[in-house]
Amino acid sequence: MSRVFFHVQHLLGIGHLRRAAALARALAAGGFDVLLVSGGAQVQGLVLGGARFHQLPPLRAADTSLRDLARPDGGPVDEAFQRRRTEMLLGLLRAEAPDVVITEQFPFGRTRLRFELLPLLEAARMLPKRPLIACSVRDVVRRARPERVDEAVALLDRFDAVLIHGDPRLVPFERSFAGWARIEERAFYTGYVSERDFTRQGAQGMRSADGKDEVVVSVGGGAVGAPLLEAAIAARPKTALAERTWRLLVGENLPAQDRAAIARDQQGVVVEPARSDFATLLGNATLSISQAGYNTTIDTLCCADRAVLVPFATERETEQSDRAEALAQRGMVTVVPPGALSAQSLADAVGRALAGPSLKSFPPCDVDGGPKTAALLHRLLSR
Repeated sequence: MSRVFFHVQHLLGIGHLRRAAALARALAAGGFDVLLVSGGAQVQGLVLGGARFHQLPPLRAADTSLRDLARPDGGPVDEAFQRRRTEMLLGLLRAEAPDVVITEQFPFGRTRLRFELLPLLEAARMLPKRPLIACSVRDVVRRARPERVDEAVALLDRFDAVLIHGDPRLVPFERSFAGWARIEERAFYTGYVSERDFTRQGAQGMRSADGKDEVVVSVGGGAVGAPLLEAAIAARPKTALAERTWRLLVGENLPAQDRAAIARDQQGVVVEPARSDFATLLGNATLSISQAGYNTTIDTLCCADRAVLVPFATERETEQSDRAEALAQRGMVTVVPPGALSAQSLADAVGRALAGPSLKSFPPCDVDGGPKTAALLHRLLSR
């Protein structure tokens, strides 16, 4: 059985780890022996299927700018810490002697981890049996300066394949990566990697009325979701759905002070943790309001009737806004642009979404990325 060594680092939210876990499960189900190596904070309840898991000494983003790294307690990441993590990572690599090495996002992102990822790539290339080296990347990457694009292209000379987990009919990768023409020969679209079996989820939805005719407001893990949740509460009476129940899913990483402020008793508003039956809620709801992260957007496209996307964005993080804009240009969703969120702008977006077409009127997107990635890696290894 071919072995896969899969490195992933989540910094702020948990979407990167959740997608990597879903892909690891699919690879294990597709005949690979998978070790998922995580460098972020530990996440409870991670479902790995047949994949194995190793936790490195954890790192996180120092703040929402994602410019600097920190330890979970906020302490600095010094050279000794970096050296210890790198040695542990390289020791794991040599012990595994994998047939495939996968880095998640790097070199399109996670460049603050050069201290360990460049040695990892070099050590992989020097193994007695050189493994296939691949990058696992989502449908959209952060827009970058020309010199940063050139660096990514140069680093990709060390890779055999770029696995793009998206559907080019919806969001072409070249929309966000200016160096596409220089890498497309080694790039492969896999379809979106979903955490859910949507065929089975659809059947479950038929047995549950939860979320029926509601407005479901979600913020993923919730680390940066408080402004959207607060705006939704204020926007509700300004919309045509003011008499409906608005269900706010706060996410496990929403700061405690924000959770307390949002959870105060409000007529017609339900505030609760994120739910495992999220897809069922979306399928039964009149409207979804959410950020535009990868995993939430897949659920929305596959299950929701109509949607408003409110992307999280910073100067460095443009992924969600690019994804939302691409879908809005196709007429599939309504968007509140970054920096424009208010009760009134969200209420206006709700009105536009209700007047627009249902997502169910569009062709389904490709969410078979897990099994397709497994099949692709088998083909590349056979070469």
